[in-house]
Amino acid sequence: MTLFLGLGIAGIVLLVLSLIFDGVLEGFFGDLLDGLLSLPAIAGFVSMLGFGGAVVLGTTGIGVAGATAVGVLAGLVTGWVVLKLSKALMREQTDATPRSADLVGTAGSVVTAIPASGYGEVLVHLGGQPLKLSAKSTAPLTRGTEVWVEASLSSTSVSVRPVER
Repeated sequence: MTLFLGLGIAGIVLLVLSLIFDGVLEGFFGDLLDGLLSLPAIAGFVSMLGFGGAVVLGTTGIGVAGATAVGVLAGLVTGWVVLKLSKALMREQTDATPRSADLVGTAGSVVTAIPASGYGEVLVHLGGQPLKLSAKSTAPLTRGTEVWVEASLSSTSVSVRPVER
């Protein structure tokens, strides 16, 4: 029983280490066995081998060999599930990161007045998020004026023109 519980605890410790040192085995062994040496999968296997064996040994009378067999089977199933889930999560794609060029054509409003020869501030929405930027215009614009972004001057500043209705 002690050996099984020790394996279960070792599996949990290995899982914690896999969170800290993610990808270590993959880095050492490359594409060997198509990722079967994933640290979380090994941690799941060892943990289920230990705890599954301990539960079977403590609740049934089939002995150490039977408990080991059930623990190995439970560990293999858990390791396979962890491997498949981690591969699915690694394939998850995210949207592209918005760039400053994506601001061109965006509508917004002036939040700090823009003088004729200087910068003010505008509030635009990019990717569903409000974004406050420095802005300049060929004509002075007052607070609250609706504007269109004509050009992206830098990652934090734009050139705007008033919306004509």
